[in-house]
Amino acid sequence: MSETLLSARNLAFELYEVLDALSLTQRERFAEHNRETFDAAIGTARSIAEKYFAPHNRKADENEPRYENGAAVLIPEVKPAVDAFLQAGFLNAARSFEDGGMQLPTLLSQACFAHFQAANAGSTSYPFLTMGAANLIESFGSEEQKQRFLQPMIEGRFFGTMALTEPHAGSSLSDIRTRAEPADDGSYRLKGNKIFISGGDHPLSENIVHLVLAKLPDAPPGVKGISLFIVPKFLVNDDGSLGPRNDVLLAGLFHKMGWRGTTSTALNFGDAGHCVGYLVGKPHQGLSYMFQMMNEARIGVGMGAVMLGYAGYLYSLEYARERPQGRLPDAKDPATAPVAIINHADVRRMLLTQKAYVEGAFDLGLYAARLFDDSLTGQTEDAQRQAQELLDLLTPIVKSWPSEFCLKANELAIQILGGHGYTREYPVEQHYRDNRLNPIHEGTHGIQSLDLLGRKLAQNGGAGLKQLMRLITDTCERAQAHPELTTLRQPLEALLAALQGVTLGLLGELAKGQITETLANSALYLKVFGHTVIGWRWLEQAIRAQEGLTAGNAADADFYHGKLQAARYFLTWEVPACHHDLHLLKTRDDTCLGMQQDWF
Repeated sequence: MSETLLSARNLAFELYEVLDALSLTQRERFAEHNRETFDAAIGTARSIAEKYFAPHNRKADENEPRYENGAAVLIPEVKPAVDAFLQAGFLNAARSFEDGGMQLPTLLSQACFAHFQAANAGSTSYPFLTMGAANLIESFGSEEQKQRFLQPMIEGRFFGTMALTEPHAGSSLSDIRTRAEPADDGSYRLKGNKIFISGGDHPLSENIVHLVLAKLPDAPPGVKGISLFIVPKFLVNDDGSLGPRNDVLLAGLFHKMGWRGTTSTALNFGDAGHCVGYLVGKPHQGLSYMFQMMNEARIGVGMGAVMLGYAGYLYSLEYARERPQGRLPDAKDPATAPVAIINHADVRRMLLTQKAYVEGAFDLGLYAARLFDDSLTGQTEDAQRQAQELLDLLTPIVKSWPSEFCLKANELAIQILGGHGYTREYPVEQHYRDNRLNPIHEGTHGIQSLDLLGRKLAQNGGAGLKQLMRLITDTCERAQAHPELTTLRQPLEALLAALQGVTLGLLGELAKGQITETLANSALYLKVFGHTVIGWRWLEQAIRAQEGLTAGNAADADFYHGKLQAARYFLTWEVPACHHDLHLLKTRDDTCLGMQQDWF
C-alpha cells in the first residue's frame, strides 16, 4: 500500500538519526519510554488517521458545516473520528501519567499528530484547539478554574477555542471593543463580537470553553489594556454538572475557500446582557497569557502546512510514477510506448522542489518540538533557557516559512497532475485550498516578519540569534569532514555571512529609531532568514545521510541518495538566489514603501 500521509522511513530518519529522540529517554520524565513505545504510539496514530480521519476528508470538504436553528451541524463521520482520537489518548499525549496522559515527549506527540494533520485538517482542528486552550488554563488559571473547566477538557468532555478577532480590528488586537464589566459575585459580564473563531460551535462535546480577549472598564489603551476571560457555552455548576446556556450566540458561519471541515464562526457575547465570564490571571495581562496559546498554535499551523504539502507531494509522486504520457526528447520513434511522466526532467524538477520544501519544513517543525522538550526537561537550567530562547526566535519561521513554501509544493502537485489536478476528482486541489489558510491565520506572513525583525532578533540581547548563528556554523564545520558535501556547505556559509552583515545593519537602524523604513521589507527578510534556517536543517540531514551511506546499509541507499539530492537542490538552487533579496535589504530599497496610494 502506498503511503499517503507521510513517509514512515523519513519519520524514523528524523526521530532516530537526525533529532536523537532516544536520548530523551535518558531524562527522568521520559525514562519509562523507549523506541518500542515511541513506535507503538506512532503506529496507533497512523492507524486511526487512516481509518477514521482520511476517509471523510473529501466528504467534509463537499458538505461543509451548516447553520441550523442557531447551531452548527457537521457530517456524522466527524464525531467517531474525534472520539477515536480521544479514546486513544492523543488529546493528552504529552501530559503526565498521573494526569491520565501518555507522558510522551513533545517531539513524539508532534510526530503522532502529523498523521492526523495530513489525513484531515478540518476534523483534526477541534481537539488541537482544545489542547492549546487546556494548556493555557493549566498555566494561568486559578485552582477553581482548573477544577471546573480544565479537568473536563483533559477528559475530552469539554472542548476549547481562542476568541481574539473582531470585525473592525482584524489582526490589530489593540483595537478590540469587547468589554467585561465586573459583577457582584466576582465574575464578569461580557459584551462584544468575535469573528473567524475556529471551532466556535459544534456538537462534538458537552461544552465549549471560549478563551476571550476583552477590556475592563479601567483598561489602559492599547494591548496593555487587554484581559483574558473564560466564557463557557454552558455555565458549569459547583458540582461539575452543566447549568443553563450562557449568553453566547452563534451568529453565523463563514464559508471558506478550504479547511471547510472546521467551523469558522461569528460569535456574539452578551446580546441579552447575561454573558458570564471569569477573569484568567491578573487584569490587563490577557495578551501575554494568550501568547502561550498563540505560539503553540503558530507552531501547529506550521506543521499543518507541512503535512498538507507532504500529502500533496506523496500523491503527485505516486501519480507521476503511474501516469504514462509522452516520450523523452531523444525518443524519435512515435511508435515507442509512452513513459511514466516521472521520467520527464521538468516533472522531476517539480517533485524535487516539493521534496526539498516539505521535508525541509518537516525537519524544522520536529526540531521546534525537540526544542520545546529541551526547554522543559533540559539537563540544566541554562540548557532549558537556551532552548526557549532559540524556540522563541524560530517560531515566526516555523509558522510562516512552511505556510508559504509548502503551499508552493501544493501548487506544484496540481501542476504535475495537469488538467486532472485542477479537478475535484483528485485530492491535490483540496490540499491547496486547505493550505491557503495557513499564511493568513495565527498571524499573517507580514505580521510574523515584523515580529521576527522588529522584536525577536534583538530579544534578550540577541541571545537566540547568536545561538542560531553558532549552531549553523557548527553544522558547517562538521560537514567539512565529508568532502562530498563541500558544494552543499559552501552556499550556506556564504548566505550566513551575508545575512549576518545585513542583520547587523538593520538592527542598528532600528536602534536609531528608523523603524518604518527598516521594517518596510521585513517579509523579504523573513524569507531569507527562513531559507537560511531550512538550508541549515538540510545540511544536518545531508550529514546524517552521508553517514548512513558510509555505514553501507544497502537497503537504505536509495533513501539516503534521495536525501542528498534534495539537500543539493535546496542548497544549490534555492539558497544562492537569496543574495538578490539581501541586496534589496542592504540598500533599503524603497520601491514598495515609496509607492503612493494615488498611483495605484
